Amino acid sequence: MTSDPTIFEIASRVRSAEVAPDHFVRESARRARAGDTGLNSLHAFLSVQEDTPDVLDGVLSGVPVAVKDNLCTRTLATSCGSRILAEYVSPFEATVVLKLLAAGGVVLGKTNMDEFAMGSSTENSAFGATRNPHDPTRVPGGSSGGSAAAVGAGIVRCALGSDTGGSVRQPASFCGVVGIKPTYGRVSRYGLVAFASSLDQVGTFGATVEEAALLLQIIAGQDPRDATSSNREVPDYLEEIDAGVEGLTVGVPAEYFTEALDPEVRQLCEEALDRLRKAGALIREVSLPHTQYAVPTYYILAPAEASSNLARYDGVRYGMRAPGTDSVAAVYEASRTQGFGGEIIRRIMLGTFALSAGYYEAYYGRAQKARALIARDFERVWEGGADVLFTPTSPTPAFPLGERTQDPVSMYLSDIYTVTANLAGIPGISVPIGSVGRLPVGGQFLAPRWEEARMLRAARGLEVLLGGEVPEVGWDSGREPSEGEGE
Repeated sequence: MTSDPTIFEIASRVRSAEVAPDHFVRESARRARAGDTGLNSLHAFLSVQEDTPDVLDGVLSGVPVAVKDNLCTRTLATSCGSRILAEYVSPFEATVVLKLLAAGGVVLGKTNMDEFAMGSSTENSAFGATRNPHDPTRVPGGSSGGSAAAVGAGIVRCALGSDTGGSVRQPASFCGVVGIKPTYGRVSRYGLVAFASSLDQVGTFGATVEEAALLLQIIAGQDPRDATSSNREVPDYLEEIDAGVEGLTVGVPAEYFTEALDPEVRQLCEEALDRLRKAGALIREVSLPHTQYAVPTYYILAPAEASSNLARYDGVRYGMRAPGTDSVAAVYEASRTQGFGGEIIRRIMLGTFALSAGYYEAYYGRAQKARALIARDFERVWEGGADVLFTPTSPTPAFPLGERTQDPVSMYLSDIYTVTANLAGIPGISVPIGSVGRLPVGGQFLAPRWEEARMLRAARGLEVLLGGEVPEVGWDSGREPSEGEGE
């Protein structure tokens, strides 16, 4: 993938008419279809198209972009990885999709995902699991695993995902690519199918920090159709991205470097911090004392919001309707039972319980208070002088397919380092920092609200310092993993 042209080079060649407008789209479509054949199908895409306008003009001219299947498009189905929306085609485009098209980008296809974005491995999709492009016996992460795998396999250079508790950053780490979650309110959620409305954000994937940053630049900004989008001016994210890390104060939260962290992942993080220190960054330990409450807080708030948002899928207004039912109640029950997968039903039940009379204050109310404490921890760190924080993205490299599907708690704990950013509404980015065997490992930078530019500067600085030490990625659908690979 690293030898392929960047999105900057693709757009330049298309604008100059060096190649036809559909040249790179056709090549990406070929790679996407090749990835879905062979011994171990990647299964990154749920649909692929090659339709390209004859004239493309903009910073993304002719650039193929993969789009997660919970972002509405008028030309392709938006299934959210669920049977209940399997044939649904939206009558409108998501704002971020419209911005991509306006910039000359081309939607290559819709990528596989955990159903309704509820999962950390892309194994919860009703249409089958996606595989990790570095080892087909491993998960790509989730819930945006299809988008991350598409970039990691070299099918596309950039993609869109959504991040409710780490669903861009964790799969970016597992697939060896860059993944950005912006500040809550920086990017419009209009046309993003809702999971947990106070946590959801559209994010970007890129083969490099600059490519992910450019994609964010294009989709950021206020949208009158989304009341939660901010009217704050969007800075030029590329203007100072190469300023380096000298002079930056990088906080290292002690609570993120516990025994739960894989020793080899810890070593890669420490080596990355050493690079930053030698390049002139000030590294200092900080504390986020309420981190221990992040996962339980998230898994009360997110299911509660999901139980409300998913009530609209009733088999009446749109989506799948179960046949042979003779009452409204029977339609609801049969359609939801047949349409929703097990993880969705589990979270709806958890959320409904947390919101129910007699339990609301004990669960949802207390979780909101814990969320405020977690956000305040970050504010104190920023007030104490930290410019950014550096943490692992995930406690382990990609885990084997099927390993955690029967143990929801162990699956939920894979988000332990990412959910805090969503709870606090701050931006985060995962950038490759090395590998354990063939399995990539990501490091995460977090920054204060609206400080994506500072975060990107730190991430780009580390990317440069690491040079070519992060292994190239690519997909060979016919190969078997070598003995002991990824262990």
